[in-house]
Amino acid sequence: MNPHTPSRRRRVEPRVPVWLFDLDNTLHHASHQIFPAINRAMTQYIMDRLGVDVDEANRLRVGYTVRYGATLVGLVKHHGVDPADFLHVVHTFADLPSMLRAERGIGRMLRALPGRKIVLTNAPSVYARAVLAELGIERLFERVIAIEDMREGDRWRSKPDAPMLRRAMRRAHVRLADAILVEDTRGHLKSYRRLGIRTVWIVGHLPAVRTSAGAVSVRLPGAGRPHYVDRTVRSVRALALGMRGGALSRPAAKS
Repeated sequence: MNPHTPSRRRRVEPRVPVWLFDLDNTLHHASHQIFPAINRAMTQYIMDRLGVDVDEANRLRVGYTVRYGATLVGLVKHHGVDPADFLHVVHTFADLPSMLRAERGIGRMLRALPGRKIVLTNAPSVYARAVLAELGIERLFERVIAIEDMREGDRWRSKPDAPMLRRAMRRAHVRLADAILVEDTRGHLKSYRRLGIRTVWIVGHLPAVRTSAGAVSVRLPGAGRPHYVDRTVRSVRALALGMRGGALSRPAAKS
């Protein structure tokens, strides 16, 4: 090579962030009416299909959510429940618009976030798209990855299953290092932070918890910000305003 010839440096294109938004209690206030209605419907469904009392139905509902990330996964795995029937029954509402509560101007705030946007939810597709359409933000997301899309053959998966997320991101052509998960459920954030995904804990829609001292908070007493959370925000508005100061740092992937 001629020493007088200037070397050509490889141009590095900036990476585009990919926002993975949870739906319930992230893009809207599900704890207001929708979550209570879904929980009641799930409990009743379990009582009717499995012939158990309300206490056992609630135990199964909560236990399977904790163990698998979604009640549906446990009901299919252990009881052979028809997944399509379950999802339809417990996510059908007489008047969805009246039950929804969301931030004013949420569409404008989402547009202010640079990069691609995807919804990643353990809810069914029909319900998720109905919520997004009612909020007027459906077109802001390039795709919705709902619980039906998380299946592996005939095996149902849900957040926070790691292999499921890797497959979903490959199909969406998303590098894990470019992904930012915005989520209200800390267990999901913790699991996916290990994959090298940046994490945002959104807390403004979480149900209030009264402490022993009488204070009302959405956080565990003395917990502060968990180590696996890169940023804590109350709202999409706060997230959009906070991003004006620069992108979230990229964590190193952990084995």
